[in-house]
Amino acid sequence: MLLFISLLIVLSILSTKVSTKIGLPLLIGFILIGIIVGSDVLNLFYFDNALLTKHIADVLLIFIIFDGGFRVTRESFQSVAGPSLTLATLGVILTSATLGILIHFIFGFDLVYSFIISSIISSTDAAAVFMITKANPIKNKLATTLNVESAANDPMAILLTIAFIQIATNAFESPVLAIVALFWQFLGGIGIGFVGYKLSLFVFNHIRSDNRSNYNVLILGCILFVFGVSDLLKANGIIAVFFMGYWLGNSNFPAKRNVSSFLESIATIFNISLFIMLGLLAFPTRFIYIWKEALIIVGIMMFVARPIAVLISTLPFSYTMKEKILLMWGGVKGAVPIVLATYPAASGIDSDGFIFDTIFFAVFLSCIIQGTTLGQLAKLFNFTERRKPDSPHTVELHSIQKSDVDMYELHVEEKSASINTRLSELKFGKEVVISSIVRDGKIIMPKGYTKLKENDILYVLAKSAHIDEIDAKINSRLLLDPQ
Repeated sequence: MLLFISLLIVLSILSTKVSTKIGLPLLIGFILIGIIVGSDVLNLFYFDNALLTKHIADVLLIFIIFDGGFRVTRESFQSVAGPSLTLATLGVILTSATLGILIHFIFGFDLVYSFIISSIISSTDAAAVFMITKANPIKNKLATTLNVESAANDPMAILLTIAFIQIATNAFESPVLAIVALFWQFLGGIGIGFVGYKLSLFVFNHIRSDNRSNYNVLILGCILFVFGVSDLLKANGIIAVFFMGYWLGNSNFPAKRNVSSFLESIATIFNISLFIMLGLLAFPTRFIYIWKEALIIVGIMMFVARPIAVLISTLPFSYTMKEKILLMWGGVKGAVPIVLATYPAASGIDSDGFIFDTIFFAVFLSCIIQGTTLGQLAKLFNFTERRKPDSPHTVELHSIQKSDVDMYELHVEEKSASINTRLSELKFGKEVVISSIVRDGKIIMPKGYTKLKENDILYVLAKSAHIDEIDAKINSRLLLDPQ
Protein backbone atom coordinates (compact mmCIF):
# COMPACT_ATOMS: atom_id res chain seq x y z
CA MET A 1 0.00 0.00 0.00
CA LEU A 2 2.78 2.47 0.93
CA LEU A 3 4.60 1.68 -2.31
CA PHE A 4 1.38 2.31 -4.24
CA ILE A 5 0.79 5.66 -2.50
CA SER A 6 4.39 6.77 -3.04
CA LEU A 7 4.16 6.00 -6.76
CA LEU A 8 0.92 7.99 -7.01
CA ILE A 9 2.56 11.02 -5.37
CA VAL A 10 5.62 10.90 -7.63
CA LEU A 11 3.47 10.36 -10.72
CA SER A 12 1.25 13.30 -9.74
CA ILE A 13 4.20 15.68 -9.43
CA LEU A 14 5.60 14.51 -12.78
CA SER A 15 2.21 15.06 -14.40
CA THR A 16 2.33 18.76 -13.50
CA LYS A 17 5.05 19.29 -16.11
CA VAL A 18 2.90 17.78 -18.85
CA SER A 19 -0.24 19.64 -17.74
CA THR A 20 1.59 22.99 -17.66
CA LYS A 21 3.06 22.52 -21.14
CA ILE A 22 -0.31 21.79 -22.77
CA GLY A 23 -2.22 24.36 -20.68
CA LEU A 24 -4.36 21.76 -18.92
CA PRO A 25 -5.56 22.52 -15.37
CA LEU A 26 -3.51 20.47 -12.92
CA LEU A 27 -6.57 18.95 -11.30
CA ILE A 28 -7.42 17.16 -14.56
CA GLY A 29 -4.05 15.40 -14.49
CA PHE A 30 -4.51 14.33 -10.87
CA ILE A 31 -8.09 13.16 -11.46
CA LEU A 32 -6.99 11.17 -14.52
CA ILE A 33 -4.36 9.40 -12.41
CA GLY A 34 -7.07 8.45 -9.92
CA ILE A 35 -9.37 7.23 -12.70
CA ILE A 36 -6.63 5.16 -14.37
CA VAL A 37 -5.57 3.33 -11.22
CA GLY A 38 -9.18 3.05 -10.01
CA SER A 39 -11.90 0.49 -10.35
CA ASP A 40 -12.91 1.03 -13.98
CA VAL A 41 -9.51 1.01 -15.71
CA LEU A 42 -6.51 -0.78 -14.15
CA ASN A 43 -8.48 -1.79 -11.05
CA LEU A 44 -5.41 -1.40 -8.84
CA PHE A 45 -7.47 0.18 -6.06
CA TYR A 46 -11.21 -0.28 -5.62
CA PHE A 47 -12.93 2.66 -3.96
CA ASP A 48 -16.63 3.58 -3.97
CA ASN A 49 -17.32 4.97 -0.49
CA ALA A 50 -18.98 8.38 -1.01
CA LEU A 51 -19.53 8.96 2.72
CA LEU A 52 -15.85 8.37 3.55
CA THR A 53 -14.86 10.59 0.63
CA LYS A 54 -17.06 13.38 1.99
CA HIS A 55 -15.53 13.18 5.47
CA ILE A 56 -11.95 13.11 4.18
CA ALA A 57 -12.63 15.88 1.66
CA ASP A 58 -14.19 18.08 4.35
CA VAL A 59 -10.97 17.90 6.37
CA LEU A 60 -8.73 18.52 3.35
CA LEU A 61 -10.82 21.51 2.26
CA ILE A 62 -10.35 23.17 5.65
CA PHE A 63 -6.63 23.61 4.98
CA ILE A 64 -6.91 24.16 1.23
CA ILE A 65 -9.38 27.02 1.66
CA PHE A 66 -7.46 28.50 4.62
CA ASP A 67 -4.35 28.61 2.45
CA GLY A 68 -6.38 30.23 -0.33
CA GLY A 69 -7.43 33.01 2.03
CA PHE A 70 -3.88 33.31 3.38
CA ARG A 71 -2.57 34.07 -0.16
CA VAL A 72 -5.06 36.86 -0.93
CA THR A 73 -3.28 40.17 -0.35
CA ARG A 74 -5.12 43.12 1.16
CA GLU A 75 -4.22 45.28 -1.86
CA SER A 76 -5.62 42.74 -4.33
CA PHE A 77 -8.69 42.13 -2.22
CA GLN A 78 -9.49 45.81 -1.76
CA SER A 79 -8.91 46.69 -5.42
CA VAL A 80 -11.56 44.22 -6.61
CA ALA A 81 -13.39 43.49 -3.36
CA GLY A 82 -16.70 44.86 -4.62
CA PRO A 83 -17.05 42.90 -7.87
CA SER A 84 -15.26 39.80 -6.58
CA LEU A 85 -17.39 39.41 -3.45
CA THR A 86 -20.53 40.22 -5.42
CA LEU A 87 -19.66 37.46 -7.88
CA ALA A 88 -18.75 35.17 -4.98
CA THR A 89 -22.13 35.66 -3.28
CA LEU A 90 -24.83 37.11 -5.54
CA GLY A 91 -23.16 35.57 -8.59
CA VAL A 92 -23.28 32.09 -7.08
CA ILE A 93 -26.93 32.55 -6.09
CA LEU A 94 -27.87 33.77 -9.59
CA THR A 95 -25.94 30.95 -11.23
CA SER A 96 -27.63 28.36 -9.02
CA ALA A 97 -31.09 29.89 -9.51
CA THR A 98 -30.82 30.17 -13.31
CA LEU A 99 -29.33 26.72 -13.76
CA GLY A 100 -31.72 25.09 -11.28
CA ILE A 101 -34.84 26.49 -12.96
CA LEU A 102 -33.64 25.42 -16.42
CA ILE A 103 -32.72 21.92 -15.18
CA HIS A 104 -36.20 21.64 -13.66
CA PHE A 105 -37.97 22.56 -16.91
CA ILE A 106 -35.63 20.75 -19.33
CA PHE A 107 -35.31 17.43 -17.48
CA GLY A 108 -38.51 17.53 -15.43
CA PHE A 109 -36.69 16.94 -12.15
CA ASP A 110 -38.18 17.94 -8.80
CA LEU A 111 -37.42 21.64 -8.16
CA VAL A 112 -35.43 21.08 -4.94
CA TYR A 113 -33.53 18.21 -6.62
CA SER A 114 -32.72 20.55 -9.51
CA PHE A 115 -31.44 23.22 -7.12
CA ILE A 116 -29.24 20.65 -5.38
CA ILE A 117 -27.54 19.94 -8.70
CA SER A 118 -27.24 23.62 -9.64
CA SER A 119 -25.91 24.63 -6.20
CA ILE A 120 -23.25 21.94 -6.30
CA ILE A 121 -21.78 23.26 -9.55
CA SER A 122 -22.37 26.98 -8.97
CA SER A 123 -18.87 27.94 -7.75
CA THR A 124 -15.60 28.36 -9.63
CA ASP A 125 -12.45 26.52 -8.61
CA ALA A 126 -9.59 28.37 -6.91
CA ALA A 127 -6.92 25.79 -7.77
CA ALA A 128 -7.80 25.76 -11.48
CA VAL A 129 -8.29 29.54 -11.79
CA PHE A 130 -5.08 30.38 -9.90
CA MET A 131 -3.08 28.03 -12.12
CA ILE A 132 -4.60 29.46 -15.32
CA THR A 133 -4.08 33.11 -14.35
CA LYS A 134 -0.52 32.35 -13.26
CA ALA A 135 0.32 30.52 -16.48
CA ASN A 136 -1.27 33.21 -18.67
CA PRO A 137 -0.32 36.90 -18.28
CA ILE A 138 -3.93 38.10 -17.99
CA LYS A 139 -4.46 41.78 -17.09
CA ASN A 140 -4.08 42.21 -13.33
CA LYS A 141 -7.56 43.67 -12.76
CA LEU A 142 -9.26 40.68 -14.42
CA ALA A 143 -6.89 38.04 -13.04
CA THR A 144 -7.32 39.37 -9.50
CA THR A 145 -11.10 39.51 -9.88
CA LEU A 146 -11.20 35.86 -10.96
CA ASN A 147 -8.71 34.80 -8.27
CA VAL A 148 -10.50 36.48 -5.37
CA GLU A 149 -13.90 35.31 -6.62
CA SER A 150 -12.72 31.71 -6.93
CA ALA A 151 -11.15 31.79 -3.47
CA ALA A 152 -14.25 33.30 -1.86
CA ASN A 153 -17.19 31.67 -3.65
CA ASP A 154 -16.85 28.09 -2.43
CA PRO A 155 -18.48 28.85 0.95
CA MET A 156 -21.66 30.18 -0.69
CA ALA A 157 -21.93 27.09 -2.91
CA ILE A 158 -21.41 24.88 0.13
CA LEU A 159 -24.07 26.78 2.08
CA LEU A 160 -26.62 26.52 -0.74
CA THR A 161 -25.92 22.83 -1.31
CA ILE A 162 -26.30 21.94 2.37
CA ALA A 163 -29.43 24.09 2.67
CA PHE A 164 -31.20 22.41 -0.27
CA ILE A 165 -30.15 18.94 0.89
CA GLN A 166 -31.57 19.70 4.33
CA ILE A 167 -34.80 20.95 2.75
CA ALA A 168 -35.00 17.76 0.67
CA THR A 169 -34.45 15.58 3.73
CA ASN A 170 -36.85 17.63 5.90
CA ALA A 171 -34.01 18.73 8.18
CA PHE A 172 -35.54 22.22 8.24
CA GLU A 173 -39.07 22.85 9.48
CA SER A 174 -39.58 25.54 6.84
CA PRO A 175 -37.70 27.33 4.02
CA VAL A 176 -37.73 30.45 6.20
CA LEU A 177 -35.60 28.69 8.79
CA ALA A 178 -33.30 27.57 6.00
CA ILE A 179 -32.80 31.18 4.91
CA VAL A 180 -32.20 32.32 8.50
CA ALA A 181 -29.70 29.51 9.01
CA LEU A 182 -28.02 30.47 5.73
CA PHE A 183 -27.47 34.04 6.90
CA TRP A 184 -26.22 32.87 10.30
CA GLN A 185 -23.78 30.42 8.77
CA PHE A 186 -22.32 33.12 6.53
CA LEU A 187 -22.20 36.01 9.03
CA GLY A 188 -21.38 33.75 11.96
CA GLY A 189 -18.55 32.20 9.96
CA ILE A 190 -17.05 35.63 9.27
CA GLY A 191 -17.37 36.63 12.93
CA ILE A 192 -15.81 33.42 14.24
CA GLY A 193 -13.06 33.74 11.65
CA PHE A 194 -12.26 37.25 12.91
CA VAL A 195 -12.19 36.15 16.56
CA GLY A 196 -10.05 33.16 15.59
CA TYR A 197 -7.65 35.47 13.74
CA LYS A 198 -7.30 37.74 16.79
CA LEU A 199 -6.75 34.80 19.16
CA SER A 200 -4.24 33.15 16.80
CA LEU A 201 -2.34 36.42 16.41
CA PHE A 202 -2.21 36.82 20.20
CA VAL A 203 -0.92 33.26 20.69
CA PHE A 204 1.75 33.61 17.97
CA ASN A 205 2.94 36.93 19.37
CA HIS A 206 3.26 35.64 22.94
CA ILE A 207 4.72 32.18 22.44
CA ARG A 208 8.51 32.06 22.35
CA SER A 209 10.00 28.94 20.80
CA ASP A 210 13.40 28.27 19.25
CA ASN A 211 11.92 25.39 17.28
CA ARG A 212 10.29 26.73 14.09
CA SER A 213 8.35 23.50 13.64
CA ASN A 214 6.31 24.34 16.75
CA TYR A 215 4.76 27.26 14.91
CA ASN A 216 3.71 24.94 12.08
CA VAL A 217 1.95 22.65 14.54
CA LEU A 218 0.41 25.69 16.22
CA ILE A 219 -1.17 27.00 13.00
CA LEU A 220 -2.75 23.58 12.38
CA GLY A 221 -4.26 23.66 15.86
CA CYS A 222 -5.58 27.20 15.38
CA ILE A 223 -7.22 26.30 12.06
CA LEU A 224 -8.90 23.19 13.45
CA PHE A 225 -9.98 25.09 16.58
CA VAL A 226 -11.76 27.77 14.54
CA PHE A 227 -13.44 25.17 12.35
CA GLY A 228 -14.49 23.18 15.41
CA VAL A 229 -15.99 26.23 17.14
CA SER A 230 -17.88 27.09 13.95
CA ASP A 231 -19.27 23.57 13.75
CA LEU A 232 -20.27 23.70 17.42
CA LEU A 233 -22.13 27.00 16.94
CA LYS A 234 -23.72 25.84 13.65
CA ALA A 235 -21.87 28.51 11.65
CA ASN A 236 -19.98 27.73 8.45
CA GLY A 237 -16.45 26.57 9.22
CA ILE A 238 -15.24 26.97 5.64
CA ILE A 239 -16.12 30.66 5.65
CA ALA A 240 -14.51 31.04 9.08
CA VAL A 241 -11.17 29.52 8.08
CA PHE A 242 -11.10 31.42 4.76
CA PHE A 243 -11.46 34.83 6.41
CA MET A 244 -9.19 33.83 9.28
CA GLY A 245 -6.59 32.92 6.66
CA TYR A 246 -7.09 36.23 4.85
CA TRP A 247 -6.62 38.33 8.00
CA LEU A 248 -3.64 36.29 9.22
CA GLY A 249 -2.02 36.37 5.79
CA ASN A 250 -2.12 40.15 5.85
CA SER A 251 -0.73 40.44 9.38
CA ASN A 252 2.80 40.31 10.72
CA PHE A 253 3.55 37.56 13.24
CA PRO A 254 6.58 35.47 14.29
CA ALA A 255 7.71 32.71 11.90
CA LYS A 256 5.23 33.89 9.26
CA ARG A 257 7.51 33.03 6.32
CA ASN A 258 8.11 29.56 7.72
CA VAL A 259 4.39 29.04 8.38
CA SER A 260 3.57 30.26 4.86
CA SER A 261 5.92 27.70 3.27
CA PHE A 262 4.48 24.97 5.47
CA LEU A 263 0.90 25.87 4.54
CA GLU A 264 1.79 25.88 0.85
CA SER A 265 3.22 22.37 1.15
CA ILE A 266 0.20 21.15 3.10
CA ALA A 267 -2.22 22.67 0.57
CA THR A 268 -0.30 21.09 -2.32
CA ILE A 269 -0.30 17.56 -0.92
CA PHE A 270 -3.95 17.89 0.17
CA ASN A 271 -4.97 19.14 -3.30
CA ILE A 272 -3.20 16.21 -4.93
CA SER A 273 -4.75 13.76 -2.46
CA LEU A 274 -8.20 15.26 -2.95
CA PHE A 275 -8.14 15.08 -6.75
CA ILE A 276 -6.72 11.55 -6.85
CA MET A 277 -9.32 10.38 -4.33
CA LEU A 278 -12.10 11.93 -6.41
CA GLY A 279 -10.69 10.22 -9.49
CA LEU A 280 -10.72 6.90 -7.66
CA LEU A 281 -14.39 7.45 -6.78
CA ALA A 282 -15.35 7.97 -10.44
CA PHE A 283 -16.61 5.15 -12.66
CA PRO A 284 -16.12 6.29 -16.29
CA THR A 285 -18.17 3.39 -17.65
CA ARG A 286 -21.23 5.02 -16.07
CA PHE A 287 -20.64 8.26 -18.01
CA ILE A 288 -22.31 6.75 -21.08
CA TYR A 289 -25.61 6.97 -19.20
CA ILE A 290 -25.33 10.64 -18.20
CA TRP A 291 -23.14 12.33 -20.85
CA LYS A 292 -26.10 14.03 -22.53
CA GLU A 293 -27.35 15.54 -19.27
CA ALA A 294 -23.84 16.63 -18.32
CA LEU A 295 -23.26 18.23 -21.72
CA ILE A 296 -26.55 20.15 -21.50
CA ILE A 297 -25.79 21.32 -17.95
CA VAL A 298 -22.31 22.51 -18.96
CA GLY A 299 -23.76 24.31 -21.98
CA ILE A 300 -26.36 26.09 -19.84
CA MET A 301 -23.70 26.92 -17.27
CA MET A 302 -21.21 28.41 -19.73
CA PHE A 303 -23.58 30.20 -22.11
CA VAL A 304 -26.61 31.12 -19.96
CA ALA A 305 -26.22 30.90 -16.16
CA ARG A 306 -22.68 32.25 -15.77
CA PRO A 307 -23.20 35.13 -18.27
CA ILE A 308 -26.41 36.21 -16.50
CA ALA A 309 -24.64 36.09 -13.12
CA VAL A 310 -21.68 38.13 -14.38
CA LEU A 311 -23.80 40.73 -16.20
CA ILE A 312 -26.00 41.39 -13.16
CA SER A 313 -23.23 41.15 -10.54
CA THR A 314 -20.94 43.61 -12.36
CA LEU A 315 -23.61 46.23 -13.13
CA PRO A 316 -22.38 48.66 -10.43
CA PHE A 317 -18.74 48.27 -11.46
CA SER A 318 -16.61 49.59 -14.31
CA TYR A 319 -16.03 46.63 -16.61
CA THR A 320 -16.21 46.80 -20.40
CA MET A 321 -18.26 44.21 -22.28
CA LYS A 322 -15.09 42.41 -23.39
CA GLU A 323 -13.90 42.28 -19.78
CA LYS A 324 -17.27 40.86 -18.72
CA ILE A 325 -17.04 38.21 -21.45
CA LEU A 326 -13.64 37.14 -20.10
CA LEU A 327 -15.10 36.95 -16.58
CA MET A 328 -17.96 34.85 -17.95
CA TRP A 329 -15.52 32.41 -19.52
CA GLY A 330 -13.40 32.35 -16.37
CA GLY A 331 -16.02 30.38 -14.44
CA VAL A 332 -13.92 27.20 -14.46
CA LYS A 333 -15.23 24.38 -12.26
CA GLY A 334 -13.09 22.10 -10.15
CA ALA A 335 -12.62 20.22 -6.90
CA VAL A 336 -15.31 21.70 -4.65
CA PRO A 337 -18.26 20.80 -6.95
CA ILE A 338 -17.00 17.22 -7.11
CA VAL A 339 -16.66 17.11 -3.33
CA LEU A 340 -20.14 18.60 -2.92
CA ALA A 341 -21.44 15.97 -5.34
CA THR A 342 -20.70 13.37 -2.66
CA TYR A 343 -23.02 15.14 -0.17
CA PRO A 344 -26.34 13.93 -1.68
CA ALA A 345 -25.20 10.29 -1.67
CA ALA A 346 -23.99 10.67 1.91
CA SER A 347 -27.47 12.01 2.78
CA GLY A 348 -29.29 9.17 1.02
CA ILE A 349 -30.54 11.29 -1.90
CA ASP A 350 -28.24 10.11 -4.73
CA SER A 351 -28.43 6.34 -4.29
CA ASP A 352 -27.93 5.62 -8.01
CA GLY A 353 -24.93 7.98 -8.33
CA PHE A 354 -26.63 10.12 -11.00
CA ILE A 355 -25.76 13.46 -9.37
CA PHE A 356 -22.14 12.53 -8.71
CA ASP A 357 -21.51 11.11 -12.19
CA THR A 358 -23.21 14.07 -13.88
CA ILE A 359 -21.34 16.68 -11.83
CA PHE A 360 -18.03 14.87 -12.24
CA PHE A 361 -18.34 14.71 -16.02
CA ALA A 362 -19.59 18.32 -16.20
CA VAL A 363 -16.60 19.56 -14.18
CA PHE A 364 -14.27 17.55 -16.38
CA LEU A 365 -15.74 19.19 -19.50
CA SER A 366 -15.52 22.67 -17.94
CA CYS A 367 -11.83 22.22 -17.14
CA ILE A 368 -11.07 20.92 -20.61
CA ILE A 369 -13.06 23.55 -22.52
CA GLN A 370 -12.71 26.70 -20.41
CA GLY A 371 -9.45 25.90 -18.67
CA THR A 372 -7.51 25.45 -21.89
CA THR A 373 -9.00 28.41 -23.78
CA LEU A 374 -9.16 31.23 -21.20
CA GLY A 375 -5.60 32.31 -21.96
CA GLN A 376 -6.30 32.38 -25.70
CA LEU A 377 -9.41 34.49 -25.13
CA ALA A 378 -7.36 36.98 -23.10
CA LYS A 379 -4.86 37.25 -25.95
CA LEU A 380 -7.68 37.71 -28.48
CA PHE A 381 -9.09 40.62 -26.45
CA ASN A 382 -5.59 42.02 -25.83
CA PHE A 383 -5.99 41.53 -22.08
CA THR A 384 -2.47 40.25 -21.54
CA GLU A 385 0.38 42.14 -19.92
CA ARG A 386 4.07 41.73 -19.33
CA ARG A 387 4.79 39.75 -16.19
CA LYS A 388 7.86 39.97 -14.00
CA PRO A 389 10.12 36.96 -14.66
CA ASP A 390 10.28 34.29 -11.98
CA SER A 391 13.63 34.01 -10.28
CA PRO A 392 15.35 30.59 -10.36
CA HIS A 393 16.77 31.49 -6.93
CA THR A 394 14.98 32.61 -3.78
CA VAL A 395 16.44 34.46 -0.81
CA GLU A 396 14.21 34.52 2.26
CA LEU A 397 14.41 35.67 5.87
CA HIS A 398 13.02 33.09 8.27
CA SER A 399 12.44 34.70 11.66
CA ILE A 400 10.91 33.10 14.74
CA GLN A 401 10.36 36.48 16.36
CA LYS A 402 8.11 39.33 15.27
CA SER A 403 10.09 41.78 13.15
CA ASP A 404 9.42 44.81 10.97
CA VAL A 405 12.36 43.81 8.76
CA ASP A 406 11.99 41.32 5.92
CA MET A 407 13.58 40.22 2.66
CA TYR A 408 11.86 41.67 -0.41
CA GLU A 409 12.15 40.81 -4.09
CA LEU A 410 12.32 43.85 -6.41
CA HIS A 411 12.63 43.89 -10.20
CA VAL A 412 14.46 46.40 -12.39
CA GLU A 413 11.76 47.14 -14.94
CA GLU A 414 12.14 47.83 -18.63
CA LYS A 415 13.41 51.39 -19.36
CA SER A 416 14.00 52.08 -15.68
CA ALA A 417 16.22 55.09 -14.99
CA SER A 418 18.35 52.97 -12.65
CA ILE A 419 19.68 50.86 -15.52
CA ASN A 420 23.50 51.23 -15.71
CA THR A 421 23.41 53.09 -12.38
CA ARG A 422 25.78 52.02 -9.60
CA LEU A 423 24.15 50.86 -6.37
CA SER A 424 26.14 53.44 -4.41
CA GLU A 425 24.58 56.22 -6.49
CA LEU A 426 21.03 55.24 -5.50
CA LYS A 427 21.69 56.13 -1.84
CA PHE A 428 19.33 53.62 -0.24
CA GLY A 429 20.46 54.46 3.29
CA LYS A 430 22.06 52.55 6.16
CA GLU A 431 18.93 50.55 7.03
CA VAL A 432 18.77 48.94 3.59
CA VAL A 433 20.91 45.99 2.51
CA ILE A 434 21.00 44.63 -1.05
CA SER A 435 21.56 40.99 -0.19
CA SER A 436 21.98 39.62 -3.70
CA ILE A 437 21.12 40.19 -7.34
CA VAL A 438 19.85 37.54 -9.75
CA ARG A 439 20.91 38.30 -13.33
CA ASP A 440 20.42 35.93 -16.27
CA GLY A 441 19.68 33.09 -13.86
CA LYS A 442 22.86 33.58 -11.83
CA ILE A 443 23.38 35.06 -8.36
CA ILE A 444 25.64 38.12 -8.13
CA MET A 445 27.15 39.36 -4.89
CA PRO A 446 26.43 43.11 -5.06
CA LYS A 447 29.04 45.78 -4.43
CA GLY A 448 28.75 49.55 -4.33
CA TYR A 449 30.12 49.78 -7.87
CA THR A 450 27.72 47.12 -9.26
CA LYS A 451 25.63 48.56 -12.10
CA LEU A 452 22.00 47.51 -12.43
CA LYS A 453 20.77 45.92 -15.64
CA GLU A 454 17.29 45.53 -17.09
CA ASN A 455 15.40 42.55 -15.61
CA ASP A 456 17.75 42.30 -12.62
CA ILE A 457 16.06 40.82 -9.55
CA LEU A 458 17.19 42.42 -6.29
CA TYR A 459 16.77 40.82 -2.88
CA VAL A 460 16.54 43.67 -0.41
CA LEU A 461 16.64 43.44 3.38
CA ALA A 462 14.67 46.40 4.70
CA LYS A 463 11.83 47.59 6.89
CA SER A 464 8.39 47.15 5.37
CA ALA A 465 7.73 50.88 5.77
CA HIS A 466 10.65 51.69 3.45
CA ILE A 467 10.12 49.17 0.66
CA ASP A 468 7.87 51.37 -1.51
CA GLU A 469 10.43 54.18 -1.36
CA ILE A 470 13.21 51.77 -2.35
CA ASP A 471 11.17 50.44 -5.27
CA ALA A 472 10.45 54.01 -6.34
CA LYS A 473 14.17 54.83 -6.43
CA ILE A 474 14.71 51.89 -8.73
CA ASN A 475 11.70 52.20 -11.02
CA SER A 476 9.88 55.53 -10.59
CA ARG A 477 11.69 57.41 -13.39
CA LEU A 478 11.72 55.83 -16.82
CA LEU A 479 14.27 56.41 -19.56
CA LEU A 480 13.02 58.37 -22.53
CA ASP A 481 12.02 56.27 -25.51
CA PRO A 482 14.63 56.75 -28.29
CA GLN A 483 11.79 57.52 -30.69
